Amino acid sequence: MQMVLEGLLIALQPINLLWITAGGFLGTIVGMLPGLGPATAVAVLVPITFGMDPTSAIILMTAIYCGAMYGGSRSSILLNTPGDGSAIAATFDGYPMAKKGLGGQALAISAIASFIGGMLGVVGFIFLAQPLANFALKFGSAEYFLLMLFTLSAIVSLSRGAMIKGFLSMCIGLAIGTIGVDLQSGVYRFTMGIHHFTEGIEFLIIIMGIYAVGEVLYNLLTINRPTEKKETVGKIWITKKQWKKSKWPIFRSAPLGFLVGVLPGAGGTIASMLSYSTEKQLAKKPEEFGKGRIEGLAAPESANNGAAVGAMIPLLSMGVPGSATTGVMLGVLIMLGIKPGPFLFQQNGDMVWALINSMFIGNIVLIIINILLVGLLIKILDTPPKILYPIILVLSFVGVYTFNYSAADFFLLIIFGMLGLFMKLYHFPVAPLILALIVGPDMEQNFRKSIIASDGSIGYFFSSPISIVLMILTVISILYPFVMRKIQNRRTNSNGLDV
Repeated sequence: MQMVLEGLLIALQPINLLWITAGGFLGTIVGMLPGLGPATAVAVLVPITFGMDPTSAIILMTAIYCGAMYGGSRSSILLNTPGDGSAIAATFDGYPMAKKGLGGQALAISAIASFIGGMLGVVGFIFLAQPLANFALKFGSAEYFLLMLFTLSAIVSLSRGAMIKGFLSMCIGLAIGTIGVDLQSGVYRFTMGIHHFTEGIEFLIIIMGIYAVGEVLYNLLTINRPTEKKETVGKIWITKKQWKKSKWPIFRSAPLGFLVGVLPGAGGTIASMLSYSTEKQLAKKPEEFGKGRIEGLAAPESANNGAAVGAMIPLLSMGVPGSATTGVMLGVLIMLGIKPGPFLFQQNGDMVWALINSMFIGNIVLIIINILLVGLLIKILDTPPKILYPIILVLSFVGVYTFNYSAADFFLLIIFGMLGLFMKLYHFPVAPLILALIVGPDMEQNFRKSIIASDGSIGYFFSSPISIVLMILTVISILYPFVMRKIQNRRTNSNGLDV
């Protein structure tokens, strides 16, 4: 308890409060920009930490990280353009809410869900850091493969009414993920002799093409058609009815996101997708998801902020980054002379507890910042389409060019924009493709590692209790839609007989 109080006093120092506020604001702004996620925000602002006190430096980096997680969903909701991978799920129902004139409520519930998810994640960090770090160490290549298989099966199964299209979408994502050099054999795969493809295709180019460019192209088809005047953006706060619908998805998704975040390499994208699929499977009317259901926005927003906190556990307790952003932060810690690992809590306990308390304070600061920004952000919706769409395209092309400073990426952006347009026109779900892109390469490598380690024995995938549980969950996720459909049909038939 003494260490906790000492950490609180350090976090409340004026200079650290300044870094928390500044980091949260900068992170929110950078997170809103298409293609610039928390990892980029932290990396760009690393020079600020030179000469800083190590505790203040890590507090600043964490504030930027959490701020970017809040900000990433803003462009998802307003422009259907995710700031980074973890904000993709916010497009599914957040953008339809904005199109219905509920942009204010969408931004408000996003901030509230992010706040609750982050705060519950911090509570989980305090009590579960060491046990969860030990549990994560039990995950081998087989367990990681099955975890990713379960994630893919869950996301495909949520494509109710379009499971075949969802499966095809997943296969496209897995195929794109194989482009580049095979890490184990060094063989070039599907590069078509183009040197630019040797390291694969940048993930953010794909999501910016499918979402930003695809959305612009789709809207250009209808830009000159007469449309009904859109309602105002609505209230800048949620109603009691909206809170009633959202509260349980928020409180369910935060622990789920936190637990996923603890697993090295999983991250907020998988957490948000998994929480979205879970809520859709639990819903009484899953067909309404993707059309502006507030639960479909609240759940992933809570999950990805819980995951952001969870990713700090393997970073601090094992020195293993749980996400791209914590990978950058690991470099900052080492640069500052701090060695993450099992003894960090004993050797630098004051810094760790100051960091934990700063996350509590930071979440309070961030919800204030994000609620105050709602009135400004919703004005984006009033921008005429003929002005807004070119701005989105410019941001997308500039963002893409900054990855590799290669004009070849422009062509890729256009190609994936056309793919996004095709999927939108023919109602192919995008979520399975995106998730397959994220987990596909790691899934393949873990599968091959398992086969090599077991000398080709499939039984290796059933050799631990964790593997067996994940295998059972995968089967359940596949069968669940069919079982629920039969149950609903029986209820419909029985109601018809009663009538």
